Amino acid sequence: MKKILITGACGFIGSHLTEMMIEKGYNVVAFDRYNSNNDYGWLNNSKYKKDIEFQLGDIRDFDSVYKVMKKVKTVFHLAALIGIPYSYLSPLAYIKTNVEGTYNVLESSKILNLENVVITSTSETYGSAMYTPMDEEHRLFGQSPYAASKISADQVSLSYYNSFDTPIKLVRPFNVYGPRQSTRAIIPTIICQLLRNSSKIYLGNLNTSRDYTYVSDTCEAFFQIYKSKKLIGEVINVGTNTKFTIKEIVNIITSEMNLSPKIITDKKRVRPVKSEVQKLQCDNNKLKNNTQWIQKNTFKRGITKTIKWFLKNKNFFDFRSYHV
Repeated sequence: MKKILITGACGFIGSHLTEMMIEKGYNVVAFDRYNSNNDYGWLNNSKYKKDIEFQLGDIRDFDSVYKVMKKVKTVFHLAALIGIPYSYLSPLAYIKTNVEGTYNVLESSKILNLENVVITSTSETYGSAMYTPMDEEHRLFGQSPYAASKISADQVSLSYYNSFDTPIKLVRPFNVYGPRQSTRAIIPTIICQLLRNSSKIYLGNLNTSRDYTYVSDTCEAFFQIYKSKKLIGEVINVGTNTKFTIKEIVNIITSEMNLSPKIITDKKRVRPVKSEVQKLQCDNNKLKNNTQWIQKNTFKRGITKTIKWFLKNKNFFDFRSYHV
C-alpha cells in the first residue's frame, strides 16, 4: 500500500480526507500542529485512529516538515490559517503559516524528489467575480490578508513547477461545508445559533453568494486530481457550478429545521466594504474533463446531513453566548 502525507490532517477537510484515503487502501501519515496533549483534533475519535501514523510538528518549521516528508512520495498540503476575520488582526501570522508553510512543503518536495504534490488553494484568491461561472483564468485579487497570503502561496507553488519541475497540482476549492466544520463558517453558524435559540439568529451581509460543495465530494475531487497525470502544473477549481446567497441558505436550513427565526444584523459579522467578496461561482469543467469526479451530494442533501451531524454532536459546542 502507498504511504501518503496529509498536512493539516486533524482539521475539517483534512480529517475527512485522511479517513477517505484509508478507506481507499492508503497508509496515511497525518501531520498537524504540535501540542503537549497529543490532541489529534477531529481524528481523536476516528474509527481509523489506530491505522493512522500521527506526526505533530509545525508547518512553519522547515526541519519538522522535511523530516516527516522523508517518509512519503506524495503529499496533500492542507495546513493553513483560514479564518478571514483573524487575518485582519494578524496578517503576518497568515504570511508565516500560509506562505512560508507552503514554501517548506515545496522545498522539501524538491529536495526529496516527491512524485505528487497536491497544494490546497481557495476561491477567495479570485476576489469578487468579474464573470460567472469563474474558470481558472479568472484574475486574482486579494481582498483580505488571508486571500493575499493564499495568492502568494499559489504563485510560489507554480514557480516551483516552472523552475524545478516539481509535480505540483493546485487544488482551488470553492466553499466547503459539512460535519466538523468550524462554527466560524456560515452554515455551522446558522445551525448552531438555531440550536441555541430558535427565535433569532445574528448574521452579517445576507446578499453575498457562494458555491458550496459537500466535504466528501471535495475530498473525492482531491483524490481524483491526485490520480490524474494530466493535471501536473495546473490549477483546478473544485465546485458545483451553482451559488446560494446567505439569505437563501437561511431559508433552506430553517425550512429543514422547521423554524422561523428573526434575523438580526450584527455589524461585527460584516466585512469592510472593499474587502467583501460579493459573489463566487465555480466553473468546474476542467475538473470534470480531466478526472472521473462527479458530485454525489446536492446542496440540500448536504445540508440535511450537516444538520443531523450537529444535532448528534451538540456536546462539542458551547451555545451559551454563541452570537458574539
